[in-house]
Amino acid sequence: MNTRTDIVTAVDIGTTKVVAIAGRKNKNGKIEVIGMGQAISTGVKRGSVLNIEETANAVQEAVNLAEERSGVRFKNVFVGIAGQHIKSMRNRGYKFIDASVGEIKQEDVDELTHDMYKIPLEAGEEILHVIPQNYIVDNETGVKNPVGMSGKRLEANFHIVIGQIAHARNIQKCIERSNLNVMKLILEPLASADAVLTDDEKEIGVALIDIGGGTTDIAVYYDGIIRHTAVIPFGGNMVTKDIKEGCAILQRYAEQLKIQYGSALADIAPDDKVVTIPGISGRDSKEISFKTLAHIIQARMEEIIDGFTFELENSGYSEKLGAGIVLTGGGAMMKNLSQLVTFKTGMDVRIGLPSKSMAPGMSKEVLQPMFSTSVGLLLKGFENAEIIPVPEPELEKQPVMQVEKEIEPEEDPLSSAKKEGILKNWKATIKGIFEDNDSRM
Repeated sequence: MNTRTDIVTAVDIGTTKVVAIAGRKNKNGKIEVIGMGQAISTGVKRGSVLNIEETANAVQEAVNLAEERSGVRFKNVFVGIAGQHIKSMRNRGYKFIDASVGEIKQEDVDELTHDMYKIPLEAGEEILHVIPQNYIVDNETGVKNPVGMSGKRLEANFHIVIGQIAHARNIQKCIERSNLNVMKLILEPLASADAVLTDDEKEIGVALIDIGGGTTDIAVYYDGIIRHTAVIPFGGNMVTKDIKEGCAILQRYAEQLKIQYGSALADIAPDDKVVTIPGISGRDSKEISFKTLAHIIQARMEEIIDGFTFELENSGYSEKLGAGIVLTGGGAMMKNLSQLVTFKTGMDVRIGLPSKSMAPGMSKEVLQPMFSTSVGLLLKGFENAEIIPVPEPELEKQPVMQVEKEIEPEEDPLSSAKKEGILKNWKATIKGIFEDNDSRM
């Protein structure tokens, strides 16, 4: 099993599952998933790691399964980060250009971006991403790429993503306990957006809503630029919990009810259909109507919709989303959810699948909304792999080096002795010539 530099590996640590995935790019630039493994996540709550040992075990289980299927040894991985501790802010920076040059270079842009990492933060926080939105050269606004332009002053507006240091360290601990190295922590809604959104949607304006097990991630794009990111602490697990408490049943039965018979619209749920749930410890079984189940689900989903609608209004771009809303994540698979979101927001809604950048013929198992973040981490990994130098892997077998050693000629002891004798005779001859000349003089 060898590590390959043309293969990117990633780990998605979610509230309900941990996914390890390996992929490569084909000659057309499309992603081919060559191996994926997943394990049940029990140590994560609302996107934050609460039990290091349980999460590390789940990571190891998922990685082992992915390695077995792909034949690739995981070593350097890109990891997603989310949770309710994530927040974003906007900031502006400027830089004066050297008058002797008078031309903006890539170094100037990079320096301006790196300066954003120095802004003051609250205790325990760190900057995860600094994303340029637009540039201003002298008085010229709306510049997307200032490199090569002439000017004296370069300004830029930045979207800055901030997270808690402790949460990031806990994720790193889980990865390192599985003998892996974290190449970079990537905000999950940014990864999901790369997997499911098209360039046209990002240009006209779109909101990505990734409904996971413990959190709902939000990313707003307009004019091809990320404008707002947020994470709200509600997800599919809250729906399961409501069904469990509302129907007084076990959680595993509540999850099955949600997946198999659940609906986000109570008005269209049938009144005459019921599902029977086995009783506990010999007790009588329970009958739960589809209508009752749909009412429970709709109430929680409306709360989630109200949460991300508030974030969309807070971004200032809710009136500019020409492409409406794209739902993805495991929670997006809820029956009739897109109709409910359309009714509550008045926007166009579609379900986002991670198929935009995937090679044709990929397994349908991968092309599911629940794996949008995992595929997006691969895409982000390929972007950063061109920037972050990856050390050459140590392969288990190195036949080339062995061949070179075999064909290298060894020194013959006999030939060495012959060379020494010839050298002595040559020195004696030269010495005799000079002595003979001295005696004649």
